[in-house]
Amino acid sequence: MSLKPWREIATPHKDVLAGTFKQSEFAADITQVANGTAPAEYQDAEQFFARTYITEGMRLLLISVAQRLAGQGGDPVIQLQTAFGGGKTHTLLAVYHLASRSVPTSNLTGIPPLLDEAGIADLPEARVAVIDGIKLSPSQPRRYGKHTINTLWGELAWQLLGEAGFEQVADSDRDGTSPGKEILTDLIRQAAPCVILVDELVAFIRQLEVGKQYKAGTFDSNVSFVQALTEAMKAVPDAILLASLPESEVEAGGTMGQRALESLEKYFARVESVWKPVATEEAFEIVRRRLFENPGDRAEVEGISRQFSDYYRQHAEKFPVETQSNEYFERLCRSYPIHPEIFDRLYEDWSTLEKFQRTRGVLQYMAIVIHRLWNTDNRDALIMPGTLPLDDSNVRTKSIHYLPQGWEPVIEREIDGPHSAPADIDGHDTRFGSVQAARRTARTIFLGSAPAAANQAVRGIQTERILLGAVQPGQTVGVFEDVLKRLRDRLHYLYSEQDRYWFDTKPNLRREMESRKQNIEKGLLDDLIKQRVTRVFGRKHYFGGIHVFTPSADIPDEYGSGPRLVVLPPQAAFNRSESNPAYTQAELILYQRGDQPRQKQNRLIFLAPDFDVVNRLREQGRTFLAWDSIVTDIENGTLNQDISHLNQAKRSRDHAEQSLGQLIRETWKWLIAPVQDFVNGTPHLEWEAVQV
Repeated sequence: MSLKPWREIATPHKDVLAGTFKQSEFAADITQVANGTAPAEYQDAEQFFARTYITEGMRLLLISVAQRLAGQGGDPVIQLQTAFGGGKTHTLLAVYHLASRSVPTSNLTGIPPLLDEAGIADLPEARVAVIDGIKLSPSQPRRYGKHTINTLWGELAWQLLGEAGFEQVADSDRDGTSPGKEILTDLIRQAAPCVILVDELVAFIRQLEVGKQYKAGTFDSNVSFVQALTEAMKAVPDAILLASLPESEVEAGGTMGQRALESLEKYFARVESVWKPVATEEAFEIVRRRLFENPGDRAEVEGISRQFSDYYRQHAEKFPVETQSNEYFERLCRSYPIHPEIFDRLYEDWSTLEKFQRTRGVLQYMAIVIHRLWNTDNRDALIMPGTLPLDDSNVRTKSIHYLPQGWEPVIEREIDGPHSAPADIDGHDTRFGSVQAARRTARTIFLGSAPAAANQAVRGIQTERILLGAVQPGQTVGVFEDVLKRLRDRLHYLYSEQDRYWFDTKPNLRREMESRKQNIEKGLLDDLIKQRVTRVFGRKHYFGGIHVFTPSADIPDEYGSGPRLVVLPPQAAFNRSESNPAYTQAELILYQRGDQPRQKQNRLIFLAPDFDVVNRLREQGRTFLAWDSIVTDIENGTLNQDISHLNQAKRSRDHAEQSLGQLIRETWKWLIAPVQDFVNGTPHLEWEAVQV
């Protein structure tokens, strides 16, 4: 069964296909929705829920909101606290549309079964107030008709009950002092059933310098308002407050942001119920709904996923253990047409970067990737780590946007692009080029290792995960294993340690090795090759003697205990030409012992190197000597490098030494022996050559 390309099964949304999507639209804006100015996919309740996957956390929260508005329990205050892009604002929008009831709940995808679970037959329409800390200014009052509103509590009262509500807090708004709990309780009770949605509260309060009076009040008066509001919510059974707070002090921003976050967390913690963030598995469906109009026919999706699952099981020793379970087959189905490994790397690794906004970041990144792949007629069965078109300027720019400086030249030279080393490797070996093995492997390593910090104890991505991200069913795993070794031996910014590989913006020691290799003295190289050839034969043999690169004068001319094997040096290589250097050198030794004629000529046979392999042998010898000198210099302090570079140099030296030994056996493979014929009564020397 052939693998059908993802583009023939799944259909992206029109804005993704056309590249007309606006990245800002991935960032939901609750104030725009409240003002009626948001894009249709957020403004229209039916469209919003049609594209929204109700996660487990959102399901529990919406049930709690519905129960609260119906007066059947539920939490009075819910704090939404996750990392950037974790879905806080999107969840606030879901609550907004559920509570405002602009359309019947029966028209909202996923809501009827949720209300059934909550035991609510008729959800009451609620007033909704939206307090957006980014849109409000401590020094710039808002005007509503003849009224000037300065504070958060003035804004809240106006949104809930208009002029009548504002009159209840007018004095506190004018003075910048927090209204008491009782006033807020009365206000909320009159507005109930009601929902108060507070977004980016820290962004507002961190602007209030401690000890300074603003039109919006002081730092302390605003914190006191939050305390009174959270307490008031408990007293009104059909009112609920949802507030979003940043997850970390870094996201809170600066000293004042951290202080504001600490103060708000202290008061919210008294009554709040913390919302459950989006799980990686749930992100599959969130991304699919937003990016794909139709993710594909279920039968076709299962068919492709089954082929991948079966392939992983057929090569179980090559892939991560989790791929062997039926659960991984289900993951393949749920994430189609995107491979689960992309989600795992983005959510587990890239989400640790300060700029990367989890679900929002994944949406933005994958929208650009899918647009590029669609327009270049990508024919992969799944969108995999190895599929990422890092040669595209938009994809590359988005990738390095989240990373420290220095990645662009690394991507262009060593990962992807027409002039990159992987492209060159693919272009010069049809085994690799037919499946773009080098480029797919390099892309996979980049996605799995670029976010890693230099000070991490364990860096890089394991070979099994590289194969998982690069290989498709029907392809030969060994091809990708071979190209991984080729990349390791060639790239200057690729590191490896044991079974892990990673890219870095700092060059590895390969450039130092290449420089040293050019300066290896010929005598040093000749001595190394002679030493290693001698080592191959050892001491146990049936010859009268083995003479490695030995001058003719030093090869005995006697019968001895058996024939003597003369191992010819690299410059006396065997080839098929008439002027065969091996025959020339062997004939000289056969006839002469130094300046004297040789008498026992029939006691010599010769082993000659292969002409076509000698240059590779010399190159490998230089490589070994270069790595060996680097290890020595690091160990004695002449070359200042850390322990990871020392380990890399040792591994490279050992690998070069192993390859050198293999090449020596491949090089000395021509056994040649003299044969004497008589032509017209005159002795004539001939040579017999046998490959061993």
